[in-house]
Order: sequence, then structure tokens, then C-alpha cells
Amino acid sequence: MTNPSESGILIVDKPQGVTSHDVVAAIRGGLRMKRVGHAGTLDPMATGVLVVGFGNATRLLNYIVGADKTYEATIRLGQFTTTDDADGDVMAWSDKVAHGGFSPVIHPDANMSGDIATLSQETIEQAIAGDFTGRIEQTPTMFSAIKINGKRAYDLAREGKDVELKARPITIREFTIIDGPVPATAHNGEPALDLTVRVTCSSGTYIRALARDLGYRLGVGGHLTMLRRTRVSAFDAATADVVTAHAESRTFTNRDGETITRNRCVIDYPNSDETTDADADASHDTSNPRRDYLLGHALPMAASARLTMPCADITADEARELRFGRWIPRRGDGTAAAIVPASSAGDSRGDELVAIIEPANRRLAKPVVVFPAEQPD
Repeated sequence: MTNPSESGILIVDKPQGVTSHDVVAAIRGGLRMKRVGHAGTLDPMATGVLVVGFGNATRLLNYIVGADKTYEATIRLGQFTTTDDADGDVMAWSDKVAHGGFSPVIHPDANMSGDIATLSQETIEQAIAGDFTGRIEQTPTMFSAIKINGKRAYDLAREGKDVELKARPITIREFTIIDGPVPATAHNGEPALDLTVRVTCSSGTYIRALARDLGYRLGVGGHLTMLRRTRVSAFDAATADVVTAHAESRTFTNRDGETITRNRCVIDYPNSDETTDADADASHDTSNPRRDYLLGHALPMAASARLTMPCADITADEARELRFGRWIPRRGDGTAAAIVPASSAGDSRGDELVAIIEPANRRLAKPVVVFPAEQPD
């Protein structure tokens, strides 16, 4: 069983050019621990906050993944692409309209290609305020991780198969132009306009789809050229203990004898020459500079829960009841983290996350997730 003291949440600043799974693999190798996961995928082209949980804290990830998020992005107006971002090929207006999967919110008069020279910041802001703030319907991009009959949408799209995704409700709490529109030149030489924006939105929002739909609404086309996630719930990229990383290219030969080159995620450890990857994998010593570095940058489970959801302070006796699956007297309207405060723990362990609780009736709360007790040193 995982020691609760070796469980926590890491805020990783994901580099461009690697997948979220690559980041998890790097953390898993550094901690020498299999039980590692993340809360909310970032595209390979995106950078920024990836919340990574390890040990028993992986059970908190389901509650973090649904939190609001904040992004900074650059939207290029003047072109559609096949993937709705800079990694795709430029797509003709007529083809994109036929196959682009636009959201039902889009203005019905925005179906003719316009001229970017006529676009002003005021025009763009009016479109954003009218159609892209508050609760709206959004059709996700075809190149998304959504599963259709057990297969990822992006895998089906790469195979050339038709991908039909249903529109879903999302909430845009902020959609602000930080800079622009600035004249730009697209990679095929055509004129374009770049917008730098900040978006705060509900879980499940695709910023690429916002860029696509805004371009359609304005009649000129649009796609994403830069995306950075700056916040997930209260987990912020500016946090002092954020773990940074970079992408490194590696070449290897697969089982079929093919030479493959791909990026991997490498954590920016201090004094990284102290321990090689081979040493980290082979060593069974519980003391390891890379592991110690990650554990030192991790948020404890109780602190992470307090940043994620409503919390209920409970007594040690109530903690024992919850760990036996019993209900405790507690009024509440929704899900909460049950925590024994450090002042009640009777030792120096600090706050202890005991369970995630939900109302059983008007007077009682029941445990839906229970965490093992931490043993005192």
C-alpha cells in the first residue's frame, strides 16, 4: 500500500512538443512510482499547468479535472486549418464550412468569407461579447481526445474517417483581448491578423474550437497558433514550487527495424548530473536526488483538497467512523473534503485528508472516497 506521506500533487509547467502522457512518464521515472496521473490533457503544442497526482492523491484528480481553467492564447484570423491549430494544413473556406463541425451559436449570417482588412478590435470584441461569453454550446474539434465507440476522435480523423461530435454546453467566464489585432503573415504568405487573448472557462472547453468559431463568426477563418494554460482551479503557473521541464529529441529503432525520432519530456532537476536515468531506474535506495526534489515540490493531499473543493474539518473520532464507511453528523449541500486539522491530529503530521464526503440526508454525510491513515513518524 502507498504511504500517504508519499502522495501529493505536483504543478508541472508542461513544455511544448511533448504529450501530457510524456510528462506523467517523466514524473513516474523521477519518483520511481507507478501510480501517477494527470488532471486534464494538454495538446503537444500547448504549454503550461498540468496538475499531476501521485500515490493516493491520484484519487483527487477526478475532482480537479472538472475545475475552471485559464488560458492565454494567440488566435490567427484569416485562415482555417484541418486541426484548428498551427499543426494542421490550411483548409479552404468551403471545405471547412462543410466539414468543420461549427457550433450552433455561430451567427447565421457568417457564412461568407470576409476581408481581414475590415476587422477592427471593436468589431472583434462585439462578436466575442455577443456569441462567446457566458453559457454557450460548443462543438469540439475533430482532433480531440473525445472517444467515439472506444476510439479517440483524433485517431479516427487521422485515418480519414468522418468524425461527428455533438455540441455540448460550456461556460466562458472571461474572453479578453490582451493584444491585437496585429497584422501578421500566415505560413503560406497570406495576410492575417493575430489576437492575443485570455480565456477563463469551464472544463471541457476547447480553445482551438473557440479560435475556429470566432474566425467563422467574423467571416475570415481562424485557428490557434499558441496556447498556454496558466491556471487550473487554484493551481497556478506562477506558484513557487512549480516543476519545470523541457523537450528533448531522441532517436531509436523499433521492433520493425524502423528509425523513429520523437520528443520526450525531461524534468529540469537541479544538479541533474548527480543521478542518471539508469541510476534512478536501477536504484532501490529510498534516497534519490530526483525523487527527493519532486517530493519536496509536491503539495500535500489536504492542502491540495483545500485548493480544489469545499472542505469540512472533522474530529479524529469522525475520521475513524468515515474510514469504517460509516456516516457522520454533517450538514452540507454537496461534495466536500473531510480533513482532520493539524491542531486535532495530536502529532506533527499536519492536516490529514480522510475522505471525500457527500450528503446522505439532511443531517448526515457519507464517505464516497476514503484515504488511508498516515502513520506518525
